[in-house]
Amino acid sequence: MLSSGTGALALPLMEQFYTIQGEGYNTGRAAYFVRLGGCDVGCHWCDVKESWDADQHPRVAIPEIVEAATSYPGRNVVITGGEPLMHDLTSLTHALHEAGCQTWLETSGAHPLSGQWDWICLSPKKFKAPLSDVLRQAHELKVVIFNKSDFAWAEEHAAQVSSDCRLYLQPEWGRAAQMTPLIVDYVKQNPRWQVSLQTHKYLDIP
Repeated sequence: MLSSGTGALALPLMEQFYTIQGEGYNTGRAAYFVRLGGCDVGCHWCDVKESWDADQHPRVAIPEIVEAATSYPGRNVVITGGEPLMHDLTSLTHALHEAGCQTWLETSGAHPLSGQWDWICLSPKKFKAPLSDVLRQAHELKVVIFNKSDFAWAEEHAAQVSSDCRLYLQPEWGRAAQMTPLIVDYVKQNPRWQVSLQTHKYLDIP
């Protein structure tokens, strides 16, 4: 599914929408989301499993994606999935930068990095390990906490990112009632971490 050369000219697009970033470092900022189809990570608690099969989504030309993104006043564009790094994102990020946009990536890090990014949010998953190169280049490490053992797993990945990478712990939405108090206590004891909440779900927005 990876493209070669300067990047894919069209990409499988599941959905795109203008909203407020709900998670992590950029929480609360206006952002245009481009959700690409295709994922081989297979998280059992994924809330967009319909994104997994790239062939189920129409391939949309990059100029069309950029035109849609720039029809709104915000200039922060989040490329997410699925797992967006299953595709060569060089052409897409180049076109977005040419249009005056900031490019933000949300990835599990399980595939090689492509494209030019202003912000890389790495959310590693147990089902397919992130690549060391993506870990080193991440600006933000966001670990989803599903059970108590995930704290030690988060620390394992925090040891592999750069010293200036921001560290976030986020409760899995279906387990938020149980995990959020544990995360709060953990961050109080380990203050280099921060709490990330899925605020868009509390606000009932996309």
